[in-house]
Amino acid sequence: MVPEFGIPENVDEGVFEEQVCWECCVAQMMKFHEMGIKNIIGSDFDDLRTADIPDVFKGYNYITIKLTCNDLSQLHNQMKNRKNGLLDYELQRKCFDKINKRPLLINEVEIDITNKTSQQVLDEAVKIIDNTETLIEYSYQKPKKDLFYSWVFSNRLR
Repeated sequence: MVPEFGIPENVDEGVFEEQVCWECCVAQMMKFHEMGIKNIIGSDFDDLRTADIPDVFKGYNYITIKLTCNDLSQLHNQMKNRKNGLLDYELQRKCFDKINKRPLLINEVEIDITNKTSQQVLDEAVKIIDNTETLIEYSYQKPKKDLFYSWVFSNRLR
C-alpha cells in the first residue's frame, strides 16, 4: 500500500516507515467509512498502535480483534515453518508474555488461536463482529507504552 519513498535524513527508518503506514491505513479506513462502506478490515498493526485506535475511532462503530496464542510451542512452529523472516525465539517469548498479559482496550475482543485452523479463527471473528455490542462514546486514557509490544522498538525487549 505504501510506495517506495526516500527516508528523510536524521530519521529512524523503522519509525518513519511505521508512521507512514499507520497514517495511510487510518486515512484509507476513514475514507471508506465516509463513502458508506462498512465492515472495513485493517490488519497487522504494530501492537503499540492499537493503543491509538480508541482515540482515532472514537464516535465510530468499530471492533479490534486481538489474536493471541497460549501455546508458545505452536508459535515457535509457525515461526519455523515461515521459512524466511523473523526467527528470534527469545524475542518471541518476550512478545508472547507482553501481548498475552496486556489488558483489552475499549471495543477490543480477544481470540485465542491455540490449536485452531485459519477457518476456525475466521469463523470466530465473524461471530464476534456480528454479535459484539460496541461503545461509541466513552472516556479513554491511553495506557502506558510498556504494556505493548512494538516491532519498531523491539530492541528494547532484547
